[in-house]
Amino acid sequence: MRPFPWLMATALGVPVVLLQVQPASAYVALMAGQQARPLNGSFNKVPVLHSNQPEEVEGAGILINTAPGYAYASETGQPLRNAEYTFNGEFGVHMHHKYFPPNRGQISASARRPKLTLGLILINPGARPVHIRFENGAVRNSFEAPYLQQYKMGVRPLGPRPWNTGPGDATAIQVLRGRLDSKLSQEITIPARSRIVLFQTQLPALGIANALLKGRSDGPFQMAVVAAKNPQSDWDVLAVLDRGRLAPGRVYLNRIADINRRRVFSRVGGVAIGDGYGASLDHDLTQQGPLHVPLTSTHRHNFGTREVQVNPLVSRMVDSSLDNVGTYGVRFDVDLNLKGSGPYELVLSHPSSTGSSKPFTAFRGSFQVRSEDGLQEMHAGLRSGQSVALTTLNLRPGVPNPVRVSLVYPADATPGHLLSVVPASQLTMVQNQERQLEIARSTAATTAPALIPIPPAVPDPTGVDADPAERMPPLVLQTPLPGLPPLRSNPPPPPPPAILSPRSAAGASSSPLNPSLVDRYQQALEAQQQMMRSLMDR
Repeated sequence: MRPFPWLMATALGVPVVLLQVQPASAYVALMAGQQARPLNGSFNKVPVLHSNQPEEVEGAGILINTAPGYAYASETGQPLRNAEYTFNGEFGVHMHHKYFPPNRGQISASARRPKLTLGLILINPGARPVHIRFENGAVRNSFEAPYLQQYKMGVRPLGPRPWNTGPGDATAIQVLRGRLDSKLSQEITIPARSRIVLFQTQLPALGIANALLKGRSDGPFQMAVVAAKNPQSDWDVLAVLDRGRLAPGRVYLNRIADINRRRVFSRVGGVAIGDGYGASLDHDLTQQGPLHVPLTSTHRHNFGTREVQVNPLVSRMVDSSLDNVGTYGVRFDVDLNLKGSGPYELVLSHPSSTGSSKPFTAFRGSFQVRSEDGLQEMHAGLRSGQSVALTTLNLRPGVPNPVRVSLVYPADATPGHLLSVVPASQLTMVQNQERQLEIARSTAATTAPALIPIPPAVPDPTGVDADPAERMPPLVLQTPLPGLPPLRSNPPPPPPPAILSPRSAAGASSSPLNPSLVDRYQQALEAQQQMMRSLMDR
């Protein structure tokens, strides 16, 4: 590691200590004084239906429909054009929704909770049957894959049935392993001018349902996702689609201008191009030093590489994000051809929270690491600002050491991660700082602040809420459906009136600062980092 500049901290009553000033591009403590390399990878061309807007559904209705036509917003009554797209050949599906009914504050997590039913509908508008074969996929909800506290954070090996880390990770693991759930049919046929409900799954109040699916068709078809209230048959699910009303919960309809100006990121409701990202990179650790590369990078978090690993949308709802920033359900395969000698740590990191924002769960998902030592599978959970070692790589001197890192990016994550290969001593130094700060935080919370030196701030890795484990009935697959009359789409209405203008942002009010030692230290550190950034920009 290169030497760092040092600065004396005396502001805001902080005792005189030596503070390590990181470069402006070093979002992660592990990378301080070092640079990241771009992966220069690419997405494939497979279209994927993403049903994640609204993420928090408040009732029954259409969530997304790729058939031509319109549906009407529950909030405004306005007609909104469908995310029109016809699939033909390879395709993917990603669904991720929560059920937050209007009376959510009165619902007890320990009591029997109300439920919605999510259904995926396949539509054949053509004059001949369409045959579809599924390669891999899974559907999970909070009953089947609850968040168990002991599995949330840290790194641990995966077992054969690791369904205790939430629905998003549970479906991603099945796709990562290339498996298709036994509850899903391997092949189906959509009769001409007909529709079938491929699957249904229950969405519990205050809970989550997630689905990932990859398949191939021999003809054109469209898809729709709906939420139904207590359907007794697949016909009840289809009736939701025919009513032509969108499910309530579309909270971004009054922020369309902010979405278009990229001031806010809503959620993805549309069709993205790419269900896989591949990259290959050669690196000599002896000559070039530690390796840092962006993984799921964004405009905001690309670690100084200017590489943005975001795949585009070719069709979307008007209140969807402009592109697939989350890359949920996308498989990443990164081939690292490493030269070096002895043990190195393969590390996953997330940028630190900025300003007054609190640390949050930044990743909860699973990896495969293939090397000449074999295949390893592990689950990793980390909070913003944290670095965790996925595994140790034992590199043979004088020869290339191929390592493939694979993951299917789970919905329980916030994009913008850093993948590193570093000496164990470099990781140990950062983790020691984390432990010391945690001790300082605990001391400040229970006793009067003591004037002791405190290391650079790294967020506190603690757990978050959990859903109770319950059972759900098996998924329903309706195969023999009679042919339906020719499909009708809502006639194009007159040009819809302008969507409500975005609310004017209220002036942010500042609250009194907590006079704890840790907060005063954080303020001093942020002030000095701002000063250093201004000096570096001159």
